[in-house]
Amino acid sequence: MTEHELGLIGLGVRAGTVTMGVAAVRAGLQRGDIALVVLAEDRSHRTAEKVGRLAAHKGIDVLEGPPAEELGSRFGYGEIQALGLRDERLAAGIQDVHNGTR
Repeated sequence: MTEHELGLIGLGVRAGTVTMGVAAVRAGLQRGDIALVVLAEDRSHRTAEKVGRLAAHKGIDVLEGPPAEELGSRFGYGEIQALGLRDERLAAGIQDVHNGTR
């Protein structure tokens, strides 16, 4: 994940449109509130199964972020294995950057 992508996620954090943590992301996916999921590079197998499989089932893309400690500390939290973006336009922008179309 690039600095630009992380910077865009930071905008979402400041806007209050990012869900942090495995349980919260799962709940958001179940409600249909999540537009994009980011999983920490060093996520546990259980997190990958619980969040990754649910996101795939819902048709939500999953990107791999930095290690959990770096992902969390970047946004003022402890270790974070999963975060979810609720803003569809921001999620689309991050995906465009990730795919090299922006």
